[in-house]
Amino acid sequence: MVKNHLKTIAAPKSWPVKRKERTFILRPDAGPHDLKNSISLNFLLIDLLGLCKTKRESTYLLRYKEILVDGKRRTNIAFPVGLMDVVTIKDMKKHYRIMLNSKGKIEAREIADKESAIKLHKITGKSLVKKKNQLNLFDGKNMLIDKGDYKVGDSILVEFAGDKIKEHFELKKGNTILLTGGRHTGSMGKIEEIIGTKIIYKVGKDDVYETLKKYAFVVGADKPVVEL
Repeated sequence: MVKNHLKTIAAPKSWPVKRKERTFILRPDAGPHDLKNSISLNFLLIDLLGLCKTKRESTYLLRYKEILVDGKRRTNIAFPVGLMDVVTIKDMKKHYRIMLNSKGKIEAREIADKESAIKLHKITGKSLVKKKNQLNLFDGKNMLIDKGDYKVGDSILVEFAGDKIKEHFELKKGNTILLTGGRHTGSMGKIEEIIGTKIIYKVGKDDVYETLKKYAFVVGADKPVVEL
């Protein structure tokens, strides 16, 4: 049986946890994100947003207040939230996007109301299902589409209502990427060149770096299409 807690010292490096202040921390349930790239709603409410002090309080908040993740109400304190997820606290009229900072740590960034109904997804796989194209997305979600020139590595901007694709951004030269792994996790730049499994990208006017293609998350054309 999977333990519902893990030792704080063994928590993923992406978790912004003070490792010497406690022994155990709640483990997120298996779900849309892997352990490395997600935190529990309990950790979000207590440690990142400071809305609760104890697990009892976060349990109460989720049970009796309306808290949404990507437009759907969640009541489980161990539900995992990860990169690009949108968390809405209705009573407070507050919205947050889960992101990675420049140190590779998970954080919750407050966003405007108009941003709370959309999410960027990275396409990680593509297949044919019943004569339709199925897009496999980075957070475990699948979408069936009739047509479209979507490729693995591209990103799509999706509206929660009806799972409508609003925009499509290719993994190509000139587009803006967010680094989700490697030495420069959390930084952004523009693609200069794609060579096999590697990407050459530029930050600012002069700084040029190299990363693996798997670490590149396209977030827009000239600039990010959502608040990051």
